[in-house]
Amino acid sequence: MEKVYIVGAKRTPIGSFLGSLKSVSAVKLASQAIRGALEQAQIQSTDVTEVILGNVLSAGLGQGIARQAAIGAGLSIEVPAYSLNMVCGSGLKAVANGMSMIQSGLAQAVVTGGTESMSNAPFLVDGTIRSGRKMGHMNFTDSMLHDGLTDAFEGYHMGITAENVAREFGISRGEQDQFAIRSQEKAIIAQDSGKFADEIVPVVVETRAGVEEVAEDEYINRTTTLEKMTNLRPVFKADGTVTAANASGLNDGASAIILASGQLAAAQQLPIMAEVIAVGQGGVDPSVMGIGPVPAIKKALEVANLTLADIDLFELNEAFAAQSLAVMNELVDESGESVEALSDRINVNGGAIALGHPIGASGNRILVTLLYELKRRNLTYGLASLCIGGGMGLAVIIKNIEN
Repeated sequence: MEKVYIVGAKRTPIGSFLGSLKSVSAVKLASQAIRGALEQAQIQSTDVTEVILGNVLSAGLGQGIARQAAIGAGLSIEVPAYSLNMVCGSGLKAVANGMSMIQSGLAQAVVTGGTESMSNAPFLVDGTIRSGRKMGHMNFTDSMLHDGLTDAFEGYHMGITAENVAREFGISRGEQDQFAIRSQEKAIIAQDSGKFADEIVPVVVETRAGVEEVAEDEYINRTTTLEKMTNLRPVFKADGTVTAANASGLNDGASAIILASGQLAAAQQLPIMAEVIAVGQGGVDPSVMGIGPVPAIKKALEVANLTLADIDLFELNEAFAAQSLAVMNELVDESGESVEALSDRINVNGGAIALGHPIGASGNRILVTLLYELKRRNLTYGLASLCIGGGMGLAVIIKNIEN
């Protein structure tokens, strides 16, 4: 089976909701991320077989957003493109699909990515208006909430699924707040030490004052404290434990990873960064969707013939502190590792609670961040995983080929 290598990986900075990237569409964010990854890979446009772009909030973006992004990034018009929606897993599923294409011999190089502008998610009018509405009020539907953040089976917010996880798996409010403040602290240290600089491609933003470049993640909260977190009220249930501080944010951003076959990488002497060695997926009860990474991680480890102890670094998307802690506890219970040993290898530069969660981009973004840290530390195996709305999980394992 053909080996699959990462030869380029870049992401945009992550913008706050209605923040510095609010004027940039998801398409344009994707174009800039793809362009940056292509330049890093030094790959010829003619060698790219396809572009696969994850996205959740596509309404109003126009026909074929992946195609728009590909052409906007400078790829040849001969390169086809498609988008996919696996909710929060979209950007990582793009990598999985690209990997399958190369392994099966259907492609030599695939551009994979994810993009989201939650700031620009439109409000929707019910389709019954097309058949005529004589009188009466009509409501708008927030597409961000409806299509991105609401469980389709029970009709409640993703935050309720986090409350369900906290209750079922015994995760306390104190544990969640401690996890959240630690995510912020790690992200601040990482940003201040310049750890994110290499993986970020600055985004050009047109403002009234002219053209500006946004080059740093802006969602990180430098003023929060554990005391402030403790004083916040629950958001989703009066007697709940999930707050605005121990959940991920609403954000804008994009990410791109260039995959190439071993044959193409050798022939063109491409800058190989890592090998993609395994993918795992799983399904769980949608009401506790946050536990989805557990079966996905198990499957990926099985495919790679590895154990949890073999993984040097993890990026587990922090949709909510409650589900992150539940996933860690479940993995520890089954592997025999200590919580401390696992915690030291998870989200070492902070996670989505601090950095943000542009839903269609996050899966790709966490793999980019994992890749750079794996190489920085000269370690071997890394695993990226997310929970997915609807009750699913997805995981990808990469290997630093320098080890």
